[in-house]
Amino acid sequence: MTYQPVLGRSLKQQLEEREAEILSPFATLSKNSRGRMIPEEEHIGDIRLSFQRDRDRILHSKTFRRLKHKTQVFLSPTGDHYRTRLTHVLEVSQIARTVAAALCLNESLTEAIALGHDLGHTPFGHAGEATLNKLHPKGFRHYIHSLRVVDMLEHDGRGLNLTLEVRNGIVRHSKGEGEILPKNTKSLAITLEGQIVRLADIVAYVNHDMDDALRAGVIKRKDLPQEICAVVGDSHAARIGSMVRDLIVETLRGDDGNLHVSEEMLEAIDRMRSFLFKNVYRTEKIYREFEKASRIITDLYHYFLENGLVRRQGMDWTYGEKTPEWEDQQFAHRCVCDYVAGMTDRYALSIYEHIFLPQPWGGHYSGNSSTSFA
Repeated sequence: MTYQPVLGRSLKQQLEEREAEILSPFATLSKNSRGRMIPEEEHIGDIRLSFQRDRDRILHSKTFRRLKHKTQVFLSPTGDHYRTRLTHVLEVSQIARTVAAALCLNESLTEAIALGHDLGHTPFGHAGEATLNKLHPKGFRHYIHSLRVVDMLEHDGRGLNLTLEVRNGIVRHSKGEGEILPKNTKSLAITLEGQIVRLADIVAYVNHDMDDALRAGVIKRKDLPQEICAVVGDSHAARIGSMVRDLIVETLRGDDGNLHVSEEMLEAIDRMRSFLFKNVYRTEKIYREFEKASRIITDLYHYFLENGLVRRQGMDWTYGEKTPEWEDQQFAHRCVCDYVAGMTDRYALSIYEHIFLPQPWGGHYSGNSSTSFA
């Protein structure tokens, strides 16, 4: 059937009808969204569905733009071809959309979750996350902070007011070293689209981190276990292609509303991930850089906690000032954690230099972050 817009009828309504016609019974339809925390009036002439609006809000946010200057694995790399947090989420989005399209699921929902899943990441990658987790009394997890960003910190402190499905997919995307396809599905996103993003995240990082590690000389091509290459392929493109193809084929074969990956592929991905943890993430070279980043985050955190921090608007901050509410330690820790977590690598280094390193005589630094952070 060929769909043509019909004048005189709501284009949004026509798009909703088209979704219902062509998407899988397991897909999440935009018209069936559980809604937003703050109800919004529909505007006459609106042509976007709810998940499309969420995707656009994320894409146009300040936090999303700052991802281009946040570390993926290698801290402050000098080469132009190393991944950043921004290129990572774009790769996750591309992989997730490919799977969603093949399974006739909601691509807009998938893309929104993928683009928003790492908004809460700190400067210096997981080194920053681990450090803030120690410093903040209530701990720190980037996926939880991602939700805080879209709910409270973005849009001048008003948040992005995203749909429940996107928010749920964002907060449940993380897996660490846990099972790739956990038997306990309670920890997974409530939508198949959200679950796809979780798997796409794994597929993206095990492949591009391998690629970056080879480029950096941390590992050599001969180090890659041949039994893994025999299953997933020898090149970056071949590995992604085989993993995505396996996921699509096995899920279509299962046809039960769940994602499926063959045992052979699950084992290969798991062994590949273990190889990276052992030979890349936990190597002495990476650990030394981790320690440097941790020291920067720790010093900045304690400095702001001691000297005060004022949030002017949304994510626009000024340090070196205390308001009466700063006496509340819980409030102070929350503000400092929000501020530091939102920094880019280069902004954290710049602030650290101005605070802790000697400056040329006559130099001046206002301490206002609005020009380079917010």
